[in-house]
Amino acid sequence: MSTTATIHDHVFLGASHEENAKRTLWVVLLTVVMMMGEIAAGYITGSMALLADGFHMATHAGALGIAAAAYAYAKRHATNSRFSFGTGKVGDLGGFASALILGLVALAVGAESVVRLFQPNEVQFGTAIAIAVVGLLVNIVSALLLGHGHGHDHDHVHDHHHHDHGHSHGHSSGDNNLRSAYVHVLADALTSVLAIVALLAGKFLGWVWLDPVMGIVGAVVIGRWSWNLMKVTAGVLLDKTDDHVAQEIREFIEQPGDVRICDLHVWRVGPDAHAAIVSVVGHAQTSVSSIRERLLPVHEVRHLTVEVHQA
Repeated sequence: MSTTATIHDHVFLGASHEENAKRTLWVVLLTVVMMMGEIAAGYITGSMALLADGFHMATHAGALGIAAAAYAYAKRHATNSRFSFGTGKVGDLGGFASALILGLVALAVGAESVVRLFQPNEVQFGTAIAIAVVGLLVNIVSALLLGHGHGHDHDHVHDHHHHDHGHSHGHSSGDNNLRSAYVHVLADALTSVLAIVALLAGKFLGWVWLDPVMGIVGAVVIGRWSWNLMKVTAGVLLDKTDDHVAQEIREFIEQPGDVRICDLHVWRVGPDAHAAIVSVVGHAQTSVSSIRERLLPVHEVRHLTVEVHQA
């Protein structure tokens, strides 16, 4: 016996989808303007640090553009029946692509820094420092814009197709598309800080070697952020089981002792939405509606399929 349900939608976009999309677009515009300034100034002053930071920002403008496009695509196709479980994971696809770009940037910055360690060049430190400071300020403004939405997304519990019984949890959720954009901006801020420190040391202490060393340090940190983001987004894209929600479902269904779960699938279909397929073996009086009722407190599950087999 399985459920017969009324037709329902599959819109699993994040609670702050619109707001996050607007924030991302503003940051793309800011980044593009600053990136053009940094690349031009890098050529004029001869600073590889500034040039690297500018190209770094260029790849991030591309990655942030991916994030903005993901928001637009997810919204436009939210009700498209071709997507079996809606477009809630489009942001994770954007986040994964973004993380991949970030990883490649880390490799390029690291390789360039190693070359510069052995082949130092003449730099107009004064101008380069001034431009790098402006770049850092742009990154801070961008991080504040995205950071607010990033924090808001994690705190927001969105209740949709069922009742919330006041049962909330602090485990990880949130918009991986916004998270990837946020990580890109933080990576940019980091390379700006490292560039400023290296340029100051070069100007006042004559430590020309510090510039490429800082480049290597930056590449390692950025590479680590990229790897962590790829792990999270790949897990969502591959429908990895959410152990926390699966454990909750087991507890609510099996604790009374009258039924047992014979098959369970729990996966994420949006920034704050999960889908679940629950097959149980029970006695003759066990019904689909009674199993659904037991799962009402599990507010993370927004798309539930229940199947009951008689023992």
